[in-house]
Amino acid sequence: MEQIVLAPAEKGLYGEIQVPGDKSISHRAVMFGAISSGVTKASNFLSGADCLSTVSCFRKLGVEIETSGTEVTIIGRGLDGLQEYHGLLDVGNSGTTIRLMMGLLAGRPFSSCLAGDESIARRPMNRVTGPLIKMGSKIEGRENGKYTPITVTGGNLTGISYSMPVASAQVKSAILLAALQAKGETVITEIAPSRDHTERMVRLFGGHVETSGKNIYIKGGQTLQAAKVEVPGDISSAAFFLAAGSIVPGSEILLKNVGLNLTRSGILDVLKSMGADFTIVSENDGFEPSGDILVKYSRLKGTTISGELIPRLIDELPIIALLATQADGETVIKDAAELKVKETDRIETVANELRKLGANIKTTEDGMVITGGSVLHGATVTSHGDHRIGMMLAIASLITNSSITLEDPDSINVSYPGFFTHLETIK
Repeated sequence: MEQIVLAPAEKGLYGEIQVPGDKSISHRAVMFGAISSGVTKASNFLSGADCLSTVSCFRKLGVEIETSGTEVTIIGRGLDGLQEYHGLLDVGNSGTTIRLMMGLLAGRPFSSCLAGDESIARRPMNRVTGPLIKMGSKIEGRENGKYTPITVTGGNLTGISYSMPVASAQVKSAILLAALQAKGETVITEIAPSRDHTERMVRLFGGHVETSGKNIYIKGGQTLQAAKVEVPGDISSAAFFLAAGSIVPGSEILLKNVGLNLTRSGILDVLKSMGADFTIVSENDGFEPSGDILVKYSRLKGTTISGELIPRLIDELPIIALLATQADGETVIKDAAELKVKETDRIETVANELRKLGANIKTTEDGMVITGGSVLHGATVTSHGDHRIGMMLAIASLITNSSITLEDPDSINVSYPGFFTHLETIK
């Protein structure tokens, strides 16, 4: 297994960083470009492993896609332009790719087989396959369609009314992509707001979707037109440097063009409640809002994170756990059972890896209780193949009293290929 030795920061972190494009929006730019008519151009596209899995799958479905660095051109021929692929659609490590593609393929009049790596094989798909089967798609897989490989035979969908049992943007998005192709109207009722990138993308590409309270309404039979997609920086990636600036004494970091979508910016609410020193110094109001964020070191205090805030920062909880180890008092994270079905069981994995460094963490059924004020020390830790845990541990190395050895650092390439380069530029 590959490993890297990471030394503590010798002084405060200082400089500017342009974090890579938003992963969720990059995935959707390819998908919507593929099913629209005309040429879609996406700028600041994230060329990480997950998004490249989406590109690969759509190329196999007959879509012409050109990539040049962070610029991507998708030549769409509408939904009817998708062609049956007789081999395996390999999604790699990407849960977004497989779940959203299941929704999209549920309405296509052919069969598709999807699978990914060992992590994907362990992640439950029945929360997506359930509503898609209700809409009329035929889906087969291990344990009655719960696990990959999954075969989707689509066509002849009918709109449904569906109450979401959990707050999940992936499940919601899969239903919305199927609903675009269904007869009649589909109504989705959310238990709590989840990221709304798919709804915004429908509108950007000329479609219609309405939101009223917790209900989302979308009619089938819609056709979409190509669009220009300017992808903002990923706030989930920026979160690691927001944390670094907050806990390394003497730091001052400017993060450029970060996405500020309210359904994603829960990390900023947590930082504020912990007493962090950050300022949004400029804002742009595009189809996805964005802005520059200046963060400085400050003493943090413990907080409680729960309820409707959780879906707005589900991917940031590993780095929040690290913040909590440095805060005064106790931090409680609850209502986060969704972490158990990510790339790893992030509750146990985050706690175990931080304990190796000397953190005081107790896990619960749906979260953690973290006692702050820990002096972290060097150790050998591992990402467990989870990009967000890998980055969290790399940020932890900045404040340990001796070097740490991080195993499997390459997992970070899933969402942030230039992470270590950016880390070195501000040290």
